[in-house]
Amino acid sequence: MNFTSPSEVDRSVSKDSIIIVDSLNNIKGYRYELWCLARASGIRYCVVYCDVEETFCRKWNEARREKGEANYADSIFEDLVRRFEKPERRNRWDSPLFELWPHIEGTERSSSAIIDAVSYLTKKVDSKTRDVKILQPTIATQTARFSDANSLFELDKATQEVTNAIVEAQSQALGGPLNGVSVGKDLPVINISRCVGLPELRRMRRTFIKLTGQTSLSGPPPPSDVDSAKRMFIDYLNRELGTS
Repeated sequence: MNFTSPSEVDRSVSKDSIIIVDSLNNIKGYRYELWCLARASGIRYCVVYCDVEETFCRKWNEARREKGEANYADSIFEDLVRRFEKPERRNRWDSPLFELWPHIEGTERSSSAIIDAVSYLTKKVDSKTRDVKILQPTIATQTARFSDANSLFELDKATQEVTNAIVEAQSQALGGPLNGVSVGKDLPVINISRCVGLPELRRMRRTFIKLTGQTSLSGPPPPSDVDSAKRMFIDYLNRELGTS
């Protein structure tokens, strides 16, 4: 299965399937979040890194533009280059690391890195296996699952809508604080004292969902409608990031 966001991965991760997160994954915090999902589910995890020199990336992007194909605007391209955080083998969330050099080797199905990654993810393991690591969940990383599938759906949908609203508002605020951002009638407004990057927003969103699920095990049930979930998430964000 091929996905592009942590929420999609979280809903579908299992020990019986291989999930490919086909996204830039250019921020180490984002890769760490995916590693935590894998650990919480007790499955294998690896990173496939396409190591390409900046000059080649720039050349390919310009070639796509000349052909009228999808490409990055120059400002976005420069921002991606500036913010890129290269995977490092010594980081547990970047290991094991399989590297491709498409500007040298091309992109072939028979690439040794791809073959090694597939082998790592599909190899049968037993007590004597030493070259394959299956991540083990801890109490801190285990995610409480809602018994009510509808509640999980509403919570995921609501928090994503609030996150999208913040990202849009920040793009217009030019990095300044957000005050009085509304996401719907009869809902509290969002007041954030500083610019919050998308990786941080995603982490806070996941933390909120986990906390809500854990609370529902011993207390009131999670919200069953979008507005209730939005209200709870906005209150959480205002407490954590508020101007007061």
